[in-house]
Amino acid sequence: IIHMNLDFLPLKSYANIVEGNALRIDWETVAPKDKLNYIMGNPPFVGARQKKDEDEQKIDIKKIFSYTKKSGNLDYVACWYKKSADYMQKTNIKAALVSTNSITQGEQVAILWEELLKQNVQINFAFKTFRWDSESNSKAQVHCVIIGFSCFDDKRQKIIFDNNIIKFVDKINPYLLELENILVSSRTKPIQSVPKMKYGNLCGNTKNFILEESQKNSILKKEPELERFIKLYVGSEEYINGKSRFCFWLVDATPKDITNSPELYRRIKEIKEYRADPKKPEATRRKADTPHLFFSIAQPDCEYLLMPRTSSENRKYIPIGFVSPEIIASDACEILPNASLYHFGILTSNVHMAWMRTVGGRLKSDYRYSKDVVYNNFPWPTPTDEQKAKIEQTAQAILDARALYPDCSLADLYDELTMPVELRKAHQANDKAVMQAYGFWGKLNTESECVAELMRMYKKLTE
Repeated sequence: IIHMNLDFLPLKSYANIVEGNALRIDWETVAPKDKLNYIMGNPPFVGARQKKDEDEQKIDIKKIFSYTKKSGNLDYVACWYKKSADYMQKTNIKAALVSTNSITQGEQVAILWEELLKQNVQINFAFKTFRWDSESNSKAQVHCVIIGFSCFDDKRQKIIFDNNIIKFVDKINPYLLELENILVSSRTKPIQSVPKMKYGNLCGNTKNFILEESQKNSILKKEPELERFIKLYVGSEEYINGKSRFCFWLVDATPKDITNSPELYRRIKEIKEYRADPKKPEATRRKADTPHLFFSIAQPDCEYLLMPRTSSENRKYIPIGFVSPEIIASDACEILPNASLYHFGILTSNVHMAWMRTVGGRLKSDYRYSKDVVYNNFPWPTPTDEQKAKIEQTAQAILDARALYPDCSLADLYDELTMPVELRKAHQANDKAVMQAYGFWGKLNTESECVAELMRMYKKLTE
């Protein structure tokens, strides 16, 4: 680039171009602080679970975030924020970085921004999430934010850019909301007295536990007595799209049941060998003692509420619902045993969905629901008996509206283009009932205002 005649690059001299790993170079040797006004960049977009050159990048991340054991949950781009904040201390330098939107969502927010806020980092402007279409042949798409920040307050109004709307505000928090700096951290228990949400069941050896319908039919032709050990197996994909998969569920199987079945014996032998491999982690090797069981089991013995962990961003509501204990939930779901119509009504409401869209993570652009961040931190209302009864009524109406279309999958019903009018009206009535229980109805007009109020409730609950 530096030897080409490119008129669109405003470079008049090449003397100050330095090549190297920006996370290992001492920035003072490139540009002394007293000579610098701005830091601008488009750092690498690599997710916490998708690091190329993983060993090298782990070294960078661990070095820069040596103060926290949670650095492995941060995207690579987070390093440039910390490196900039360290460099900008006691200066009037301003920075602006194009970044993956994940650093303003989910678990990463608290891990990254807690330390930055201690360093007096203030967000001066923010472009909220937008899709950046790559110019490469692969046409990769990333969902980005642009965050302008400094380590001093320049006293000027802050600016939020959101879908071509420009808003002047007094403050911007790490979720890119006009709100004080409140961080929602991962926690293992709910902050209020509500049923405990769990991860679904993790099989740990898909090849031997999970069956497609054709496999199930083939096995039952040979060994029809195995039917009692084959259960419907549901994850996010199956639940939302109405697909059928099955699993061997051997909780009640006796040693004789296994030895009498060539199919079961072969599969369980392979699972034991897989888990007992000396190269496997100790936790996996311990499970070799129970090779007929899923790696982790959370299946309730009562009806439960199933929450898909991944759902399309194009849906206004994540499709959730009640499921029989005979249906085995995979680890692609969260499950809520002992849930009532009231809990269903709150969790399927626009209030909870607004909270999820703000504090939850994303998989590409799709919603990524997390019990530890979204559910366990969610501030529940304190309704009157009458308000609670109304929510139960509107929640049942949602289930009744779905039942009018037995041949449709939840994906069909919750497509914004094809959602039946009965279902939409039922959700709208439920939204209103929940908003009234919070005291929001008639007072809050936007999703951002709703989330801001929930954040204030969260702050009081956790102080």
